[in-house]
Amino acid sequence: MKQFKRIMLLVSLLILLGQPFVFADEEPTAPMEDVLAEDISFDGIQKYWNSLVDDYGGYVPDLEKTSIYDFIKGNKELSIKNAMVGALEYLFHEVILNGKLLGSLLLLTLFSVLLQTMHTAFERTSVSKIAYFVVYIVLIFIALNSFYLAVSYAKDAIGMMSSFMIALIPLILGLMATFGSVISVSFFHPIIVFLINFSGVLVSNFIMPLLFISALLIIVSSLSENHKVTHLAELFRSVSIGVLGIFLTIFLGVLSVQGAASAIQDGVAMKTAKFVTGNFIPVVGRTFTDAADTVLSASLLLKNAVGIVGLAIIIFIVLFPAIKIFVIALIYKFAAAILQPIADGPIITSLNTISKYIVLILACLLAVSLMFFLAIVIIVTASNITLLLR
Repeated sequence: MKQFKRIMLLVSLLILLGQPFVFADEEPTAPMEDVLAEDISFDGIQKYWNSLVDDYGGYVPDLEKTSIYDFIKGNKELSIKNAMVGALEYLFHEVILNGKLLGSLLLLTLFSVLLQTMHTAFERTSVSKIAYFVVYIVLIFIALNSFYLAVSYAKDAIGMMSSFMIALIPLILGLMATFGSVISVSFFHPIIVFLINFSGVLVSNFIMPLLFISALLIIVSSLSENHKVTHLAELFRSVSIGVLGIFLTIFLGVLSVQGAASAIQDGVAMKTAKFVTGNFIPVVGRTFTDAADTVLSASLLLKNAVGIVGLAIIIFIVLFPAIKIFVIALIYKFAAAILQPIADGPIITSLNTISKYIVLILACLLAVSLMFFLAIVIIVTASNITLLLR
């Protein structure tokens, strides 16, 4: 009987061992960063992407083909080569568009030269002088209108960049808060918002008006040989450039030094919390820290992707207005250069002055865009330092 039981047990084991094991196939899971991206709203920065597509999509087709969500997830990317080709096409478009301005400057300047050479034909030289000053006033009106256009392009671009930064910064700081950068977030949020708003007000309402007054004083000084205010104009120009340089230094210095210090404090605090959790909480402590590492890594990747998108949008916001301003300055510089041999005098001085000060307006725009660009880089880098120390 015992032998029979042993035989039955052996047969049962053989039957069980011969059966194939069947396991349920788990559904493939999406990467953690994709899951986080789906839960985050990008509507705040999406409208700026759409605005770029509407205004300049014809010159950068990748903007139309790529959505901001696909760009953040890494499914699609922008081609630097196509962007450069589009910028060159836009440059030539603006040159052709401003050909009428160049023609007007050439014709009016040649007409003023003709009046100067024919003044002896009039019975009174005062008649020719009046005609000359009428032409000169028309030229100055056109030049100041061009200067106003350049300032308006710069102000619009600065305003758009400021609004975009206000929409982008909370998104990046929110992602930073998910991996414990509490000190960095508490520092960056108020200081960034203040500096962004203050930079726009400073450049638009103080620096650019000073440059306009300086240019106007130089043009007025060219009319008279006895009464000059060029030193006052140089003072205004020096003050505006000096204030911009000082603010740029303060902006980058505060963000870089204090941002790095806050990131180090966050890193030390997070490393301490991880050690305590992993070693002093029984059973689940180590599991909890491993799961937290996965989420933090995903948040870091998503935050870096959002930062790259922010940098790209900042570049495109400033690129095309900068091209417009550059072309206007180029037109006036070219007109002054080719007309100087035949019409040297206050008109050429005025054209050259407008060209120089439009370049200064362009420098103001590029300086503000550089501040915003480096602000994003510093914030992203500071949070990376936090996790590196962790």
